[in-house]
Amino acid sequence: MKRRILVVEDEAHIADGIRINLDLEGYEAQIAPDGPTALEMYRDFDLIVLDVMLPGIDGLMVCARIRAEGSRVPILFLTARDADNDRIAGLEAGGDDYLTKPFNLRELLLRVRGMFRRLEWYESGRLARERLEFGGCRVNFRTYEGHGPRGPVELTPKELMLLKLLAEHEGEVVTRDQILDAVWGYGAFPTTRTVDNFILRLRKYFEPEPRQPVHFHAYRGAGYKFTGTPQVGEGEDA
Repeated sequence: MKRRILVVEDEAHIADGIRINLDLEGYEAQIAPDGPTALEMYRDFDLIVLDVMLPGIDGLMVCARIRAEGSRVPILFLTARDADNDRIAGLEAGGDDYLTKPFNLRELLLRVRGMFRRLEWYESGRLARERLEFGGCRVNFRTYEGHGPRGPVELTPKELMLLKLLAEHEGEVVTRDQILDAVWGYGAFPTTRTVDNFILRLRKYFEPEPRQPVHFHAYRGAGYKFTGTPQVGEGEDA
């Protein structure tokens, strides 16, 4: 069955060019010319290519409303804005990747392919079980729900993908570059500091004492290691 992609773009010539190229790649693409139309259509699609500057409702709000409804459909932002703050705003709103205009259509197709590859990995991979339990914490990879020392938490897709990657390599150091490639794809964020910030989030959710981590260990200049059984005195945080 073909993957279905919704292209939300108000400039008709850009939208048509994207749709045609996606169709040629074997996808089934349709166009929504504005935010309200996108919100009516998105439930039937496997991925959304979403322009930020839209009439009616802008792309950031469209993304926020989609996430508020509980949908985890992958979203690739398109916009003429290229400042780091704009990129981070889009991704914090729930986007999965970010491409600035003008863009190369081949790069867009590669980004789409990479997003589907990461989605397929998340749904299978070495850690195929639906739940993860460690140190009294619980995570459900299907419902995006977790429970840590401070109670229930709702995780974002990227937080869960990062946790899944680390759990698949439990006891091994995973580099920041490996994490960026597997979870985000290169180009989505400006620096590997993003990984560090997401690790801090996981510590906040699941560490008994976030400043003295026993599950998520940093190794200066190397990367991060996850240990399900609490281990004190590892990494740079010891």
